[in-house]
Formats: sequence, C-alpha cells, structure tokens
Amino acid sequence: MIPSSYPAKEEIARLTARMLLEIKAVDFRPEDPFTLASGLPSPTYVDCRKLISYPRIRSTLMDFLAVTVMREAGFEAFDNIAGGETAGIPFAAMVAERLALPMTYVRKKPKGYGRNARIEGAMSEGQRVLLVEDLTTDGGSKLSFVDAIRDTGASCAHTAVIFYYGIFPETIDRLGEHGVALHHLCTWWDVLAEARAQGAFAAGTLDAVEEFLRDPRGWQEAHK
Repeated sequence: MIPSSYPAKEEIARLTARMLLEIKAVDFRPEDPFTLASGLPSPTYVDCRKLISYPRIRSTLMDFLAVTVMREAGFEAFDNIAGGETAGIPFAAMVAERLALPMTYVRKKPKGYGRNARIEGAMSEGQRVLLVEDLTTDGGSKLSFVDAIRDTGASCAHTAVIFYYGIFPETIDRLGEHGVALHHLCTWWDVLAEARAQGAFAAGTLDAVEEFLRDPRGWQEAHK
C-alpha cells in the first residue's frame, strides 16, 4: 500500500529517534570511543541493521521513508528503487514494495566472475533510480553506487536514508556537486534531543556527545 498521509517531518524525526533508542540501536561511549571505518574515533554509534528484526518499527519507518521521498522528490519521480550492498538491500525492497516499483541492488564492486556485474536485477537505460541506504555520514560511499547506476544509462539524482549524521557540513555539498539530493528521517541532533527527553543516558554522557556533535573534527583530533 502506498502511504500518503503521515506526520510532519519534525515528528517523523522524533519518532525515528525514539525507535532507534527503544531497540538500543544507538550507543554513546565517550569514555571508550568507537573506531569508525575511517579509523577515526567517535563517541557515538548507530546500527540501523537492527531495524530489520523489529517488524512494527521497520514497517513504520519504511512508511516514513516512502512518504518522505514522495513529499520531497515527487509522487511519480522514480522508476526503480536500488539498494546499496549490503545494508541498503532490505530497506530498498520494502520501499519498492510500498511504491509499487521494481527493485534492484548495487554491489560495492563487480563480482569478479560471470557477468562481472555491479547491478543485480533489471535496470534499464533512461530509468529514474532512487538509491536507498541505511545511513550516511559524509556521503562518500553513495557516490560509487550512484556512478554504477549511471553507468547503465539510468539516472540517479536522489538517495534516501533512515539516518543522516547531520554533523559534517560538507555532506550535502558533496552530494549536490554530484547531482544527488539527500532525503533522511533523522540525525544525531534528533537522537540527542530524544535521549535527553527520555533520560536514556547519563547527563554527563549526553553533554560529552553534544560536545562531539558541535565540533566532530576537533573532537576526533583530540581523542586520536
């Protein structure tokens, strides 16, 4: 069923943050920072993959993502929904089902045998493709997926994620320079606000996280 009537963007952000906290997909650990894929430290961690194990939450969030895309990009804006390997695949499938559109997925790199394909499923020249992922930090990983989609002759001018860090100012510009608009449900600022409202973590922990969010590069440099 195609969703058409859902809460305002601000309420969607608050509810998404609440769901992530409820299933403990969010962890704050300023005293013992996580190490990101970049090798840099971070006091925050979010695991959107956990969402697939919670049917009521995943269904609600996929409704939110579908309606957000339709509101911001258009109701007839896409011909194909592509998921990024691997975390984006289940979410792309669920969004495609809601929008009654074909679904494909994009490999991080060619298979290395057979067709040596990066695109799995049927994607054709001229199709308008929405790239769906679980989250984005600085937008860098999205560009490779977008280029693989465009190599088929299809277009990709939009990507949709559940979670956007919202703390690296270059992200929107980086995607924009590549001709891609970002759509998201919530950011770290939404999660921090909801965590404070719930008292989900100690006040000192939340203060330390806010310090990171206000100057992530400076915090990382100080905690290398």
